[in-house]
Amino acid sequence: MQAHPNTVDPSEIAKFEAMAAEWWDPHGKFKPLHMLNPCRLDYITQQIAGEFDRDLKAPHPFEGLRLLDIGCGGGLLSEPMARLGAEVVGADAAEGNLPVARIHAEQSGLQIDYRHTTAEAMAAAGEQFDVVLNMEVVEHVADPLSFLTATQQLLKPGGLEVCSTLNRNPKSYAMAIFGAEVVMRWLPRGTHEWNKFITPDELFDLLHQAGLEPVDRKGFVFNPILWSWSISDRDLSVNYVTASVKDGP
Repeated sequence: MQAHPNTVDPSEIAKFEAMAAEWWDPHGKFKPLHMLNPCRLDYITQQIAGEFDRDLKAPHPFEGLRLLDIGCGGGLLSEPMARLGAEVVGADAAEGNLPVARIHAEQSGLQIDYRHTTAEAMAAAGEQFDVVLNMEVVEHVADPLSFLTATQQLLKPGGLEVCSTLNRNPKSYAMAIFGAEVVMRWLPRGTHEWNKFITPDELFDLLHQAGLEPVDRKGFVFNPILWSWSISDRDLSVNYVTASVKDGP
């Protein structure tokens, strides 16, 4: 199956470019991601270590793995992956994010290949990766199936894709849109569109159609009492994450 030539939604890109300078401010517009990041990293590192038989206690456990962080933003996931030894490409369709990402990586002493490009363009160029991180992106694209098909094409046989997004139900509207954008003002109003949210069953079906084999899914659950995130085996009602593999040769 050929990827759609471009699944970028210009209005979605404009939203994130307007917030670009705040990526590394833990108290700014990306506060929810900073709070969620340890939880995301725990899931991602465990999935990569399990799939590629890596010891997370080693100094650089992901050495030798080529990893794509699609929709990398300011590099909140690209940087820890580079520290763990992976060869990291961070790609984003919002060009305004990348100077922030490049400067922060340089200040952190990290070598990361940041590019203003799309999954479709990279797939057309024949790029290949062991791991694709596709975190909080699929709910912002114009055509989720074409986008996921492109990310599948970017994986080497036996490669791993980690994809997170938001469920679509009344609770996710209450928490992710009304709660985060209106009540807490963590994000500007209009950052998310509820009708673009994807249920776990819908995402699994899309991943299958794109040529990937889903192997795991978990929920990211926010506890307003402890003011912290945790991983849940059962609660996928708002934020959730999946792991999928591409069949070997």
